[in-house]
Amino acid sequence: MILEAEHISKRYAEKQVLQDITVRLEQGELVCLLGMSGVGKTTLFNVLSGLTRPDSGTVRLKGEEITGTTGHLSYMLQKDMLLPHKTVLDNVALPLLLNGTKKKAAREQAAGYFSQFGLEGTQTKYPAQLSGGMRQRAALLRTYLCGDEVALLDEPFSALDALTRADVQEWYLHVMETIRLSTLFITHDIDEAILLSDRIYIMSGSPAVIAAEITIDEAKPRGNDFMLSDAFVRYKRRIKELLL
Repeated sequence: MILEAEHISKRYAEKQVLQDITVRLEQGELVCLLGMSGVGKTTLFNVLSGLTRPDSGTVRLKGEEITGTTGHLSYMLQKDMLLPHKTVLDNVALPLLLNGTKKKAAREQAAGYFSQFGLEGTQTKYPAQLSGGMRQRAALLRTYLCGDEVALLDEPFSALDALTRADVQEWYLHVMETIRLSTLFITHDIDEAILLSDRIYIMSGSPAVIAAEITIDEAKPRGNDFMLSDAFVRYKRRIKELLL
């Protein structure tokens, strides 16, 4: 187990947002938090990343408590947040600079990943010169360099068109396996959750609770044929019933 959050509760003023939530992530897993918009998924991510301290509960990374402290997990928001006035290389190297690495060394370290992340040849370009899929790859590499073991991704593919999204999803699964990255990601897209996840946590209610945990017992990558299968339909039907 690489990441554990146990019995997390969080209230804002009079509103209880999270109630006794427990989630776990094993090494190399891709686990999804699936729920309706506004249920509290991003609040939970803010707790996991240390941006928000829970009212109760603990967060542990490889057995060490990290509750309420930042800098341990990578966290990528929905938008790529690339700085338009910086080159792609300098955007990607930014986390290394913020951690005290000298500019030349940070650029060299970041550049070493460009081929692996499918970004070769974009180092001196600016974000506006990249396609949506390439911008997302750059943002994912920057996220990885923030912390190279666990990534928290908040709807990372939602802004992409369907064809680009499918391509980037397949690419991300390959990169995860190659660099042994573990990922917890947020989505409200049921199809995406079934296609990508090893396990799915269903968040529902107000305050939000973990209503169910579903294991997807299918080999990855899962393509269009799987989406037409009886197994896919069964998973989708069950999830819809849990979300209602």
